[in-house]
Amino acid sequence: MTTTKQLALQSKAASKSLSSFTAAERNDALQAIANVLLDHKVDILAANQEDVELAKKNDVSREMLDRLTLTEERLQSISQGLVHVKTLPDPLSQSPSRYVRDDGLIIENHRVPFGVIAMVYEARPNVTVDAAGLCLKSGNSVLLRGSSSAQKTNRILVTCMQEGLKNAGLPADAITLVPPHTRENVKELGQLRGIVDVMIPRGGAALIQTVVQNSTVPVLETGEGNCHLFIDQSAREDMAISVAIDAKTDRPSVCNAIETILINEDWLSRHGKELLQALLAKGVTIYGDEDVQRLDDRVKQATEEDWAKEYLDPIVAIKCVSSVAEAAQHIDKYGTKHSEAIISEDDEHVEQFRHLIDAAAVYHNASTRFTDGAEFGFGAEIGISTQKLHARGPLGLEALTTNKYYITGTGQTKGSGTHDAQ
Repeated sequence: MTTTKQLALQSKAASKSLSSFTAAERNDALQAIANVLLDHKVDILAANQEDVELAKKNDVSREMLDRLTLTEERLQSISQGLVHVKTLPDPLSQSPSRYVRDDGLIIENHRVPFGVIAMVYEARPNVTVDAAGLCLKSGNSVLLRGSSSAQKTNRILVTCMQEGLKNAGLPADAITLVPPHTRENVKELGQLRGIVDVMIPRGGAALIQTVVQNSTVPVLETGEGNCHLFIDQSAREDMAISVAIDAKTDRPSVCNAIETILINEDWLSRHGKELLQALLAKGVTIYGDEDVQRLDDRVKQATEEDWAKEYLDPIVAIKCVSSVAEAAQHIDKYGTKHSEAIISEDDEHVEQFRHLIDAAAVYHNASTRFTDGAEFGFGAEIGISTQKLHARGPLGLEALTTNKYYITGTGQTKGSGTHDAQ
């Protein structure tokens, strides 16, 4: 059996080969992959059904089943996502920034691929294709280490994508599946510094921390989504209720859904019952503090654990607060720096909220459900970063590149009177 290191070395060789292909050739490969995926949709959906049935027998949670399941419509959307990525500007063709010194030395800063990206993720077959497409478009090879719950689906998806690469004349090893036979190969990937250039974990807190704590390879960390909606005193009732319903119920199992609603005490006294009734009518279970509980006896008592929990389910925690500052303090304590929102007609309060909140995305009068690469105009995304280096928020094509300086001279030498590097 091929070892993880051998797979990584093959991916490294493919990454060097990719540098000789033009943007047009990489785009042709994306189109070829999109075509092959649809050509094999029957086989892909059959493999996915096997994974889903096994997951059901293993009592996998409802939200994980939703993430695991492929339908013909979802597969069509995944294929179209590749076609859309094809149409995006090539990050490697950006005009370099240019500095010309007084002595004529020309210094240019170019965008270049990282090289080999190792993607470690949980039961989401769409990530298999999204990550591969973004890496290919940005000139990187990718090692895909999905979860065992999706192994049959991932295997056939990668086989199809490699067929697409071959059809387009690109190296098949540019997209490589690392079998999920053991958890140790996640740690092994993280120790392949010098072969693997970047690790990107995408999934729950346990997976992310395993990668972060056990890797010598640099990690581009994605994070959990304990997202909040703050309803300010001046918020319009209809807007606040509409946004709350969308942000909680549109798709509760994803990281950009809200988990806690913070409500100004005055707004709560005027419109709180209507909000609670709207959420309950949508089948949402509500945990609230005493002020919220008084409005409806169906509200359960919130505990300290509820404020910190990413439910990924139609469950929400609701707390009464007195001010923007108190809302921000709560978010600072329990939030995960993902996406936070304020509903308000008070410009001063909006600016105060934006200033106080430390998060990748801060919304005003809109649902947090828009924190997504496609919604931000990036095409597909490889994840949503909640750290500050080297990129933050939805990670699109540019986030998968680094820089290289090209310096062109006419024989200049480092003489006296110039600045020495420190």
